[in-house]
Amino acid sequence: MGGTVRDVQSKGELDSVIKEGSAGILHFWASWCEASKQMDQVFSHLSTDFPNAHFLRIEAEEQPEISEAYSVSAVPYFVFFKDGKTVDTLEGADPSSLANKVAKAAGHITPGEPAAPASLGMAAGPSILETVKELNKQNGSSQAEIQVPPVLTDGLKKRLQQLIDSHAVMLFMKGTPEEPKCGFSRKVVQILNEEKVKFGSFDILLDSEVREGLKKFSNWPTFPQLYCKGELLGGSDIATAMHESGELKEVFRDHGVGIYDSNDAKLTKPNVGQGGVSESTGLSAALTARLETLVNTSPVMLFMKGKPDEPKCGFSRKVVDILKQEKVKFGTFDILTDEEVRQGLKVYSNWSSYPQLYIKGELIGGSDIVLEMQKSGELEKVLVEKGITGKETLDDQLKRLTTDSPVMLFMKGTPDAPRCGFSSKVVEALRNEGVDFGSFDILSDEEVRQGLKAFSNWPTYPQLYYKGELIGGCDIVMELRNNGELKSTLSE
Repeated sequence: MGGTVRDVQSKGELDSVIKEGSAGILHFWASWCEASKQMDQVFSHLSTDFPNAHFLRIEAEEQPEISEAYSVSAVPYFVFFKDGKTVDTLEGADPSSLANKVAKAAGHITPGEPAAPASLGMAAGPSILETVKELNKQNGSSQAEIQVPPVLTDGLKKRLQQLIDSHAVMLFMKGTPEEPKCGFSRKVVQILNEEKVKFGSFDILLDSEVREGLKKFSNWPTFPQLYCKGELLGGSDIATAMHESGELKEVFRDHGVGIYDSNDAKLTKPNVGQGGVSESTGLSAALTARLETLVNTSPVMLFMKGKPDEPKCGFSRKVVDILKQEKVKFGTFDILTDEEVRQGLKVYSNWSSYPQLYIKGELIGGSDIVLEMQKSGELEKVLVEKGITGKETLDDQLKRLTTDSPVMLFMKGTPDAPRCGFSSKVVEALRNEGVDFGSFDILSDEEVRQGLKAFSNWPTYPQLYYKGELIGGCDIVMELRNNGELKSTLSE
């Protein structure tokens, strides 16, 4: 130890240090965060005052497995461990608290006497302390404001979705393709160049709102993040594995991503398979019989990466979500668990990527086709024709719509663009109370607009529902808000 800070490179390395039982402190930081940089100087100086403790530094975004294990959602963040267990944590730029907690964890604290002034006075020096104090003053608190993830407002969600959809292949990275700012971003750029696909990119170091918002929006805590046709493929590790296995090329081909031919500077469109069972597959009789059994295991059968509760790719997640929205019971097979099935089904179906959706033993297609069929209403029609579901009545549709979200608002317009003052007031009330809610624009569907009046026995709009039960219109919502009862009513 001896008063040095050690950069941790893997979770295994960290686990072995913690198992020793000695006292130690983890500093989760990020190179783009000024608060992290300043607190790292304090951290380094404290390591001199407490040479018998482990001082370990972890770049949060570069070590997602460790960050997730310690539930790190903001930086700077400190974890204190002793005797193989976590004994304390600290979030934010607070040098005094850091010194006190370090001394307490390291066991060098005199009862009743704060450690911070002594240790920081000896080691840190006034210039660093003043810098951190000024940083705190600017942010108005002991935590750097840069660390607070932004609220995912409808406006931010729309902006993120527009960025993701701006190119067929979109990379959110540190730096630019010509000048990457981290090795992982550089690796993915290199892979995309080797795949010869055109791609868009966004430098997340230039926009903290996008950087922090996208982590929450995509449920993926690190960068880079690679998207194809609006769906998250993953980060550097996943992109590398897919590239090395040839799967990335298949994904691009099956989703119509053109390949750039550097020799003649032309963008060539891939030949996308049309599905269907090949007449002569070349598969063994035993494997063919097994695949036939699997695709007929359930009337609706999805071959995917992972499980419905834990999809391992964005395309699989999308199809699972669609089937759940259609309220269809379906069977699944995780193709990551069986290489023979994974490779054999590509030949059997003449469809080279996953997921693959089958209805009554017939291939429907992958995520793009399933999504288009849902948008056009064709998927619902096929499910009805195949006897999987019955035709949805208006009452069934209204019951489904009122329970689409725990809190559901039927309004004129959208939350970002209300079309009447009453709808606008209810949206404002819900947002001010911090209530998450779904919405339906009744101006977009005359059948729903008129049908819901009879269904709810409430003649006007907006109408607010909680868990399928009508709360009321604008006047009732305002009354609940004024009485301080709105949030509690919508969270019982």
